Amino acid sequence: MKIAKNLEKVRENSKVKVNDDEVEEAFRKIIRWIGEDPSREGLIETPKRVVKAFKEYFKGYHQDANSELSKTFGDVQGYDDMVLEKNISISSHCEHHMAPIIGFAHVAYLPKKRIVGLSKLARTVEIFSRRLQTQERLTMQIANALMEGLDAYGVAVTIDASHQCMSTRGVKKEKATTVTNYFLGKFKDDLSYQNRFLRYIADQN
Repeated sequence: MKIAKNLEKVRENSKVKVNDDEVEEAFRKIIRWIGEDPSREGLIETPKRVVKAFKEYFKGYHQDANSELSKTFGDVQGYDDMVLEKNISISSHCEHHMAPIIGFAHVAYLPKKRIVGLSKLARTVEIFSRRLQTQERLTMQIANALMEGLDAYGVAVTIDASHQCMSTRGVKKEKATTVTNYFLGKFKDDLSYQNRFLRYIADQN
């Protein structure tokens, strides 16, 4: 019961609007906390710049992948094979330390009767990346959004990324990368599709 009440309190607090001035003041406190002087010439405008940067880093909270995927094209003359978009750059932030996650996504789908513009695949990746994330959840969110939005026969998503929460702090393993996969529909049920996808993304050409 206590946990439920705490969760309800968290939900209510998340609805409270915070304006830019309040956030800037919070960053001034952080600057003082690390031992700097926020009134120093080089830091006076830093809180305002950081607020602007955060709006860009986390703009995905104000974007809807479903609306991006709503416009599709039916004039494909019966094309029903794999559509694969490789090496979509990812810039996200881990939800545990708010440190950058930098890498690439490979996305594929098997269309039924309609296809979507290629830029919409990259935009879907961008929308979910521009939020506080774990790589596992990010991989699944992209796949589920594409599967639902495109009504596809199948979807495959692979992400290969480095996490600065473990490369610049903690264990400091600078060259470590993390790979996550998520398969839906025919990509999950038919290994021939899954293997083709994995073979294609392994090909550097």
